[in-house]
Amino acid sequence: MNDNAMSIPHLIMSASTVVQLVMLLLVVGSILSWVVIFQRSIALRRAKQEYNQFEESFWSGVDLNELYREIPADDPRHGAEHIFQSGFREFNRLMPKTRSADTILEGVQRSMRVAWSREEDRLTKHLVFLATVASVSPYVGLFGTVWGIMGSFQSLSMTQQATLATVAPWIAEALIATAMGLLAAIPAVIFYNRLSNDASRLLGKYENFAEEFHAILHRNLQGRDGKPQA
Repeated sequence: MNDNAMSIPHLIMSASTVVQLVMLLLVVGSILSWVVIFQRSIALRRAKQEYNQFEESFWSGVDLNELYREIPADDPRHGAEHIFQSGFREFNRLMPKTRSADTILEGVQRSMRVAWSREEDRLTKHLVFLATVASVSPYVGLFGTVWGIMGSFQSLSMTQQATLATVAPWIAEALIATAMGLLAAIPAVIFYNRLSNDASRLLGKYENFAEEFHAILHRNLQGRDGKPQA
C-alpha cells in the first residue's frame, strides 16, 4: 500500500462526497466557534475592565449627580455604568412627580432590572452557538464515521478477497471524521464553560452593584434633604 495513499490530505480528498461534506461542516463549525471564542473573550475582558473603572469612580465619594452628568446621554454605556445610568435617570424623572419613596424605588429597581437583562443578553451573546457546536459536532463526526464504515462493507462485498488494502481507506476516512468532530467539540465545550462562568460572575457583580445603589437611594429618600451621595 502506498504511504501517500494513507496520508490524511489524500484520504480527505479521496473520501466520499458525504464524508467530505461532513468534514467541511465540522471545519466551518470549528472556525466559527474559534471566532466566537476570541470575540467573547475580548468582550468579557473589556467588560471587566470597564466595571472596575466605574466601580472605582462610583465609590470614590463623587456626587452622584455629577457622575451622572459625566455620562453623555447620547452615548450608550455598558455594564454597571449602564445600570447606574438607567436607575438614576428614572430616579430624577420620578422625584418631581411623587413624594412616595416606594414608588420611586420601585421605578428605579424596574429600570435597573431592564438594564441588567440587556447586559445579560450582551455578555452571553453567541454562547448558545458554542454550546451547539459542542453538543452536535461529535454526532456529526459519528455520522461521517458510520457512512465510512458502510462504504468499507460495500467495498468488501464487491471484492473476491478481503484485504486490509481494500477497507483501510474507508475506515481511515471514517476515523478522520470522528477526530474532526472531537476537535470541533472539545474547544467549544471548554470555552463555553469558561466564558459562561465569566459572564455569570460579572452579572453577579452587576446585580450586587444594583442592590447597593438601590440602598444608597433608599437612604437618601429617608431624609429627602440634599442630593444623593455615594
